[in-house]
Amino acid sequence: MGEDKPEQTEEVKPKKGGKADKAKAETLKKEDAPIVQTGDQPKLAQVIKILGRTGSRGGVTQVRVKILDDAGDRSIIRNVKGPVRIDDVLALMETEREARRLR
Repeated sequence: MGEDKPEQTEEVKPKKGGKADKAKAETLKKEDAPIVQTGDQPKLAQVIKILGRTGSRGGVTQVRVKILDDAGDRSIIRNVKGPVRIDDVLALMETEREARRLR
């Protein structure tokens, strides 16, 4: 009962032939490298002006934000759900699209 048995480990071997198997084998080799995708990182934007309320019940606020991550002074119009004030910082997952202006 007091015997120590060596742990059994199962080695992963890719099957021969398939492209998916080759890709899987390459990803097993790359596990040591950290995975960083810049497209998945949110960009920070500061609210510089509140333009008005929109939505069927006024639950959305239209604001002009200044993108903080860019080198230039780029500003876009976005719709924000929930409470928002001037100088609030928003984390935007997408900064290419701009909201349509209120009428």
